[in-house]
Amino acid sequence: MRAASAALVAFGLIAGGAVQAQEPAGAAVFKTCQSCHSLDTAKAGMAGPHLSGLNGRVFGSAEGFDYSPAFKAAKAQGLSWDRERLLGYLADPDAVVPGGWMSPPAGVSAADRAAVADYLLGQ
Repeated sequence: MRAASAALVAFGLIAGGAVQAQEPAGAAVFKTCQSCHSLDTAKAGMAGPHLSGLNGRVFGSAEGFDYSPAFKAAKAQGLSWDRERLLGYLADPDAVVPGGWMSPPAGVSAADRAAVADYLLGQ
């Protein structure tokens, strides 16, 4: 009985590791963004706004974040996040929101930008 229990525990640990190894590519890319952004809506005091619920969210509308005047203007225009805008923003933030405060992510490939965009829009 103990051998069977040990085998089940070992299988669970191996299977659990396999699940973790299948982390979406965008989640792995997002880890580099977490110095400024979070997916936790309650996490305050970060350099950038939380990115939870980004799909369809109006620019500059995350509660508790002090946005740049450029993002406040985009909010007033009712601009909202979708895949095309997010991909453009990740490639060149100033092309989408001139005068925003985000620097372009350095060394991020088009494939990684697409992966993180898809990941974020699904959160």
